[in-house]
Parts: sequence; C-alpha cells; structure tokens
Amino acid sequence: MARGTFANVRLANKFLPRLGPKTVYIPTGELMDVYDAAARYREEGRPLIVLAGKDYGCGPSRDWAAKGPQMLGIRAVIAESYERIHRSNLIGMGIVPLQYLEGQSASSLRLTGREVYAIHMPEDLHPGHLIDVSVSQLTYTDGCFHTHTHGAYTLEAT
Repeated sequence: MARGTFANVRLANKFLPRLGPKTVYIPTGELMDVYDAAARYREEGRPLIVLAGKDYGCGPSRDWAAKGPQMLGIRAVIAESYERIHRSNLIGMGIVPLQYLEGQSASSLRLTGREVYAIHMPEDLHPGHLIDVSVSQLTYTDGCFHTHTHGAYTLEAT
C-alpha cells in the first residue's frame, strides 16, 4: 500500500522540472520514487510533510489516500485547500492538515521543498486555530545538513 502512495504517473511534483511520481532525496540530490526516498528518511528518523496545492485528497480512494502517507512517515500536510472527507481521514491517521492563509501558497512563500519545518502546535488544537511554522532553508554539504533561516509563517489548522 505504501509503495503505491504518490505513485500515479500523472502526479505533478511542482518542485521538479518534469511530470511523474518522483522526489529528490536531499542528502544526495538523487531523483527517486517517493516511496524509496520516504524509506530512507524513515530509517534516519526524519518525519515528513507534504506541501500541496488545491483540493488535496480529491479522488475515489480517499481512505487509502490517508493511510498511505501515514505509512510513509508523513506527519503533516500543508495545502491550499482540502477535500472535506480526506481532511478528516488524515486526522484519523494522525496527520495534521494545515492550510495556507488566504492568498498564500508554496509558490507565494517561495518554498522549494528543501526546507526544515518546525510546526508549533498548541495543546488545545482545533479547526481554525492559527499555527506558527518556522521554516529554515536546508543545504547538505560535506556530509552534513546546514540550515539557514527562511522565515516564519502562520497557517490555519483545518
């Protein structure tokens, strides 16, 4: 099930120059299947997030679409908007659905998918709660990760 997550050949990873279910494994810069990259990050103990566009989770397999990301180690999704039922399914899988504020997107915030995110969640989290997210630019040189402050943003818990 996890291997099929994000494996549709029509999937558009907007951070890559071509269509397809691929991602970049940041430490090596290697282009690989999403599942393989997620497996490597899981071995390293790195939780993952998804940066998404509009209507995240639309499609006929919503239950499976929430379980797959959880199995890949995804802990949060930041999207422009969600399919309503899918948002609930993400919560049921322990994945936090966050939404950009009106007019924001990964593009408008100049996010590249190569950042480190610190999501500051209150104990009394509820829909509509504004969440602070600190973003640092991530680089990998000489076998080490380095971060540089990118910015702090406010997102909405959905």
